[in-house]
Amino acid sequence: MSTTADKVTKEKETVAVAVRAEGRTIIVELYDGRTVSFPADRYKILHKAKDHELKAVTLRAGGTALRWENLDEDLTVEGIVAGRFQL
Repeated sequence: MSTTADKVTKEKETVAVAVRAEGRTIIVELYDGRTVSFPADRYKILHKAKDHELKAVTLRAGGTALRWENLDEDLTVEGIVAGRFQL
């Protein structure tokens, strides 16, 4: 049985506090202290982006999403942590 405490814990686990691009790798720092990274080439739009375009990533929606305004691309932190990639 799921409780409210379980839901709050899960939500905090999928909240990012920082994000950056280093070359073609996106690095996401999570609220719980973990760091998750992934190759930009795992996502269709990011695969086509130039390195300088990848660096324009920001956090949105209270840290639950990554946004590239210049590419019109959004990714959820939950999806990244779960390993749900497009390619």
